[in-house]
Amino acid sequence: MEDLERKQNLSRRFLQKIRNFRPKEVFTWHLVRTLAMGQGLAVLICGTAISSQFLASFQVNTPMLQSFIHYLLLLLIYSGTLLCTAGDGNILQVVRRSWWRYFLLGLVDVEANYTVVKAYQYTTLTSIQLLDCFVIPVLMVLSWWVLKIRYRPIHYVSVVICLLGVGAMVGADLLSGRNQGSTSNLLLGDGLVLLSATLYAVSNICQEYTVKRRNRVEFLGMIGLFGTIISAVQMVVLERNQVAEIQWSWRVGLLFASFALCMFALYSFMPIVMKLSSATSVNLSLLTADLFSLFCGIFLFQYNFSGLYLVSLVIILIGFITFNAVPMPSDQSNPDDLSVSSSSSSSSSSVDPERPEQRTEEDFKWQDDVLCTTKM
Repeated sequence: MEDLERKQNLSRRFLQKIRNFRPKEVFTWHLVRTLAMGQGLAVLICGTAISSQFLASFQVNTPMLQSFIHYLLLLLIYSGTLLCTAGDGNILQVVRRSWWRYFLLGLVDVEANYTVVKAYQYTTLTSIQLLDCFVIPVLMVLSWWVLKIRYRPIHYVSVVICLLGVGAMVGADLLSGRNQGSTSNLLLGDGLVLLSATLYAVSNICQEYTVKRRNRVEFLGMIGLFGTIISAVQMVVLERNQVAEIQWSWRVGLLFASFALCMFALYSFMPIVMKLSSATSVNLSLLTADLFSLFCGIFLFQYNFSGLYLVSLVIILIGFITFNAVPMPSDQSNPDDLSVSSSSSSSSSSVDPERPEQRTEEDFKWQDDVLCTTKM
């Protein structure tokens, strides 16, 4: 009898929640904006993929040169902005205070981009698509540890839904015969993908922490500075022969420019989306990037179409919307809690988050909290 009553109570509570459901409380303007901006980032990744595929058709395989150009753009725009900033936000002050921490972040970011590209030489596209999702559980663990985010059960369910969408996409690839890539060393290739996903997670969690506690200009300026240096050295060591063999033409130059501009826009807008949501949410939205590349490839590269691609897109979007529809509570007992309350925002309204020179010395303690924990 007790079990029966318990089941009846659960059923009544479930029905009550359905009756009290208000779509307007879930599908808010904030959710729509987050969804639209997240898909905009996915389109930018699609642009980088298409540019790289066209470059490959011209026998150009220089991922470090491509990365160097986009880091150089970050250097010119954001490091130049820091150079013109007065006070503690000046680039000389930032470098003097925490150069080695940003150097490590730049190294993590550069190698994350390089290892995933290198993985294509050893393993298949299917393995890369599946294993690249490893970034999401790593991000959730780092968010719990570093940012003190406490996920609700619905968030874990949403992640599973998104991963089911990825599974549908991989299934469509197999049915259409699009299992591209190499099989020369599957173990090494899969290991490189997992390493890349872990490095991306570390970079993204530090990026989220920085833009919510400091400002995106400092993060992008430092990534541009050290990313340019590291990618230039790595390009000279690993790709000097490939760069010398490039047959330059206006088409090749345009493709390099397209890749660099897409990456520059991606790096510039991603911190804005992270500030609206979270690093985990952003990476869930980026799962649709491969689908956009596939849809473009149907017209540009004559890929075979499968209805499972549309099913995959719908499933991933449902998971993303569900994830963002429920707020994520933070550990309120932690003094470094990143959640914004009305009282804290009113007390700090005199400080402009995009004006680092207005920050006090207390505000610069963020490096000792997070960046030291992610030291590799």
